[in-house]
Amino acid sequence: DLEKEQLKALKKVVKRFENGLPLKDLTQIVEILNLCAEKMNEQEAFIEPLCELIKLCGLPFQKKKSSDEVRYSVAASKSIAQLGYLMRVPSSQVRIQICKCVVSFYNMELPRKLLPGYQPTSANYKIQMAELGGLAETLVLSLALVENHLTEKLWVLKALQHLSSSGVNCGLMMKAQAASRLCLYLNGVDPSGQLVFRSSEILWNLLENTSKEEVVNQLSSLECVHALKEAFVDLLLHGFRHCDHQLRNDLLVIATLLAENPAAPMIESGFTKLLIVLATFTEVKIPNPLVKGLKLTYGYEDFELKKLLFNVIGVLSKDPCAIQVTISLFALTLQLLRESDVIPALLCYVKPNQKPGFHDWSAAHYEELQLHAIAVLASVAPVLIDKYLSCQANTLLLVFLEWCIGQDPFFGQGNSFHGTGGRGNKLAQMRYSLRVLRAVVSLYDDAVNLNLCDQGAISQLLDILKYAANKSKEKEDAILLEIQADILFLLSGLCENDLHRKELFSYEGVDILIPFLQMDPKKLYSGLGHNRLLFSALDCLWSCVIGCYIAEDYFLEKQGIFLLLDLLALKQKNLHNIILGILVEFCDNPKTTSHISTWRGDKDQTAAHLLIELWRQEELELGVKRDRFGRIVDMKRPIASSFQKQQEIIPLPANCPSFAIVEISENIRAKLYSLLCKLGFEDLPGLSAKDFVTLAIIRHYIDFKVGEVWTELCAELKEEFKPVSSDEEVLKVISEVPEDIGRRVAALQTEVLESQHHQEIQEEEKTYKKIQAIHKQREMVTKSWENFLTRTSDYEALKKAKKLQEKSIETSRSKLKTENGTVHSTDIKGLGTTV
Repeated sequence: DLEKEQLKALKKVVKRFENGLPLKDLTQIVEILNLCAEKMNEQEAFIEPLCELIKLCGLPFQKKKSSDEVRYSVAASKSIAQLGYLMRVPSSQVRIQICKCVVSFYNMELPRKLLPGYQPTSANYKIQMAELGGLAETLVLSLALVENHLTEKLWVLKALQHLSSSGVNCGLMMKAQAASRLCLYLNGVDPSGQLVFRSSEILWNLLENTSKEEVVNQLSSLECVHALKEAFVDLLLHGFRHCDHQLRNDLLVIATLLAENPAAPMIESGFTKLLIVLATFTEVKIPNPLVKGLKLTYGYEDFELKKLLFNVIGVLSKDPCAIQVTISLFALTLQLLRESDVIPALLCYVKPNQKPGFHDWSAAHYEELQLHAIAVLASVAPVLIDKYLSCQANTLLLVFLEWCIGQDPFFGQGNSFHGTGGRGNKLAQMRYSLRVLRAVVSLYDDAVNLNLCDQGAISQLLDILKYAANKSKEKEDAILLEIQADILFLLSGLCENDLHRKELFSYEGVDILIPFLQMDPKKLYSGLGHNRLLFSALDCLWSCVIGCYIAEDYFLEKQGIFLLLDLLALKQKNLHNIILGILVEFCDNPKTTSHISTWRGDKDQTAAHLLIELWRQEELELGVKRDRFGRIVDMKRPIASSFQKQQEIIPLPANCPSFAIVEISENIRAKLYSLLCKLGFEDLPGLSAKDFVTLAIIRHYIDFKVGEVWTELCAELKEEFKPVSSDEEVLKVISEVPEDIGRRVAALQTEVLESQHHQEIQEEEKTYKKIQAIHKQREMVTKSWENFLTRTSDYEALKKAKKLQEKSIETSRSKLKTENGTVHSTDIKGLGTTV
């Protein structure tokens, strides 16, 4: 009768702890659970007490002191972990009770009556102990035990669904390959539909709480992709409830994440083809058995489905280099996109918005889909450019852009991400249409650009640019600035290297460009995009004006060179390279140099002084050695930067530029030298002695650079060959030439400084003499004043002064008598002063 006694004892234990298990007794309770599990193999009567004990584990643990939670944390975590291990017991009743117990951790109810002297643990205590004990990992592994038992499987999934709300548990579940295990169960027989729902919910939690890449990698097997595809198709074709549609969309998001992973066999499984066909089946009527009988309800969930399918198209058309996919795999994807007529489907949305809606979509939904479709078109068009051209896409976009700036009444909703800034206007449509054109023009494909220009794109883009610029005057925002920058980029791409197109741009284009160059410098730091707009304007100037004398002359008439020099004088490091490049190119026009020479900046600064100052600033940043007066220090390598000196000489093939050559393009010194060559090195106005010292180096920049190249050449030769004596002598003479030039330049610099010093001394002496004269004059004035005061206050001094005055008058008279001349008295009668 031992079993009967044991069962009675178990009932007493259950009765004793019906309101919760004390923390101090958990170790013994776990032992009892294990003993019951062993007894079950012999006596099924132990199932019920075992379930009752497991049920007690679902109640809050009881503690005597607050510190008990920490004190017994190891025992508590082990007891909860033991629940997971009890899933090995071959009893459906026990397994379900364990899952119910785990679920109760998250819906904790306090017992009606507490043990005397005890209190329940905190609400989250069991959840924390479950994380500590690794319960989630054990339950994932137990899925293999309940694979053929639907009810048990659903309860395990329910428990995992609650556990996956924690990042720690999700990490444990991923260690047990939870993502791939759950995906494989998606298509199990389940009339209730809970299997797919709970599995997808757990997958979502795993994606949110762990590494997305790790989850995607686990789902990237062919079996998982097939299972996901079948579950999606089943919900798509047979799901009629609102929750089915939501679940279908959730699975589509997971499929999209898989499509971003090159390793996922999306094409092999046929999932890619299915998604592409679904994305276009309402716009392009191509008979396909995959979508036979499928209809959209045009409700919100179907609207979300459509957006997600558009998003998949964008993902599939990404640059293969960006997603590290093989070229052959990408070619297959493009073939599928081409066969499914993705471009014509997306172009269906490149038309003025109609009311009410389009294909039964509401106006707001249609607008959002339209913007999304055009955004995706910007990704697809560059990779399917032949299809793009055959569909006359450029024509459709230009007509659509004409509508965007037209007066037709339209009130955009501006609700979506793509509709930002488009409420009550057509700016969102304009923004994304220009993005499509920008994407195709950036390919620099002659057929695309010719097609655009033949349809008058340059004139139309200038009109749109004026429209956007006028709108921007009313209220500047990031979208308007982006639109203007994109148009300037388009004009640059279309006009570059084509004289006729530059002539079409010339007068009207220059008039539009000038205000961009007059931009308030403070706006460059606004964060709205003025920086990008200015760079786009400068790029447009370089591409659309330079090389066309009509446009160049008109730009000069508009004082454009002055505006460029004003921008250069701001000393914005990121602007230097492009502005100097434009100025160098402009100097091919003989009228340019006079404009540069005429310019005056703040404090009457000349262009030559500005250029020399920029040279000094550049050399300072490059770490070129100079003394405190700006003279050459290193005669052998006078213009070498600190980084250049650290580089070892490496023999290179003839077609590879050496570091001395590469360095030219990495700083602005070559452009400064070119500009000063155009201006001439003589009679430059507004230069100080310091400027002349720097100018002596700039003047010989090309000689020093040739010397650097020869130095590299000599070093490379000596690395691999031993020159014959005659060649070695020639190389020695050649290598000494730049050093001699360096010494001459240094001597000239010293002479300039000495001349300046001598001139300063002369000026100092002149100034000193001038000060002396001023002091002497002041002394004479003071003495005269003192004499005046003496005469007015001392009568004797007055008489003496009077005598001296009379004597002076008498002395100054001529000694010869004037014949028949009248003699006038010089005295004024009655006068009592000598002033």
